[in-house]
Amino acid sequence: MTRPIAFWIGLFCAVTVPIAAAGFSPLLAWRDPIYIVAGFAGITAMVGLLLQTLLASRALPTIHPMTQRKLHRIMGGVLVAAIIAHVGGLWISSPPDVIDALLFASPTSFSLWGVIAMWGIFATAALAVYRRRLRPRTWRHIHKALAVIIVLTTVLHAYLIDGTMETFTKIGLGLVLLFTTYRAVFKQAR
Repeated sequence: MTRPIAFWIGLFCAVTVPIAAAGFSPLLAWRDPIYIVAGFAGITAMVGLLLQTLLASRALPTIHPMTQRKLHRIMGGVLVAAIIAHVGGLWISSPPDVIDALLFASPTSFSLWGVIAMWGIFATAALAVYRRRLRPRTWRHIHKALAVIIVLTTVLHAYLIDGTMETFTKIGLGLVLLFTTYRAVFKQAR
């Protein structure tokens, strides 16, 4: 088996197995449809972060680096949409819980990490709009710092939730995401 084929099979498994495992969660039986959609939007965002790190480091074999750069920008928009769907769905399901989380008054620590990740995504998107006004080096440093914050807080957020995501696939996805982020931020000369 060639390396690119092995890579694509591994990535396919890293992306689909956590989503499929969550789809079989017994906890879904007691949830409203909007809550389920919101939860899967969160899982999709976490998978999207994995793809973002791979695109940022131009690590996807057989895809031209310039295409990966364009896809990285598109995926940024997808991440913002997924976070809006995640938080919006949770808002519809339970506004008081979302208000507590946004005000950092929630008794659950996973809410804190999720809100920090959300604001990190939004800050990155806002900075991307004004990227041309920043020096390239300044943009890279800020973007990389925000990426590290987003990934660390996302992994903590997901890990601390005892919910739809299956434990082993959640941990596996988190570890892969941490590794690819490390590689994208600290191992790539850009």
